[in-house]
Amino acid sequence: MQCKICYNRIVRKYIRNKYKYYVQIVFKGNPPIKVDADTGEIKHCIGDGDVSLDIGTRTIAIASQSDVKILELTDRIQNIENQKRRILRKMDRSKRSTNPDNYNEDGTIKKQGNKRVIWKKSNHYIKYQNELRELYRKQAAIRRYQHECLANYIISLDNKVYVEKMNFAGLQKRAKKTEKNDKGKIKRKKRFGKSLANKAPTMLLTIINRKLGYYGEQLIKIDTSEAKAS
Repeated sequence: MQCKICYNRIVRKYIRNKYKYYVQIVFKGNPPIKVDADTGEIKHCIGDGDVSLDIGTRTIAIASQSDVKILELTDRIQNIENQKRRILRKMDRSKRSTNPDNYNEDGTIKKQGNKRVIWKKSNHYIKYQNELRELYRKQAAIRRYQHECLANYIISLDNKVYVEKMNFAGLQKRAKKTEKNDKGKIKRKKRFGKSLANKAPTMLLTIINRKLGYYGEQLIKIDTSEAKAS
């Protein structure tokens, strides 16, 4: 509260089937260092040395002078996927029963030309839609919380954090070429879009870089074509 106020803003969030409003006060400068009230020790301190990260679509490897680990990114996210799948099936059944004229006999959606397809939403569909929205909110909150905790742990090891450059946007795209396997079946064009959406490795790197900026450091990205790490 000793810093100057930069600006205030009102944030609206949809939580448990209702809108809630929050007032956020944004101060100038870096956030204060947290200290344990009982022991007086600093909770999130930064280390001194080198730490390297090998981040993938689902896991991350951490190597430093004091610790070496391979961790799964946001391991608590998978518990929500089964619930999402069941709700989406309920929504699809409700949508098909409410809008039978919008579907062909084979179950595909009828093409209306330049006209926009009009969908009728039943009360059950709106209920399932709100449940899915709440699950997405919980998923985002869990993902953010786990990334923040992991980022605090990484910068506590050392202050020089190295990571190789990764093109996660390219890994999300579906394959363009249609290929077949040895048995003659067409290979799936699906790649890592779902894993990247659930695990969000780019968000973790952004959080680490932000936290390092509080101490005058930044995330050091290694060009794989020059380093030839593999």
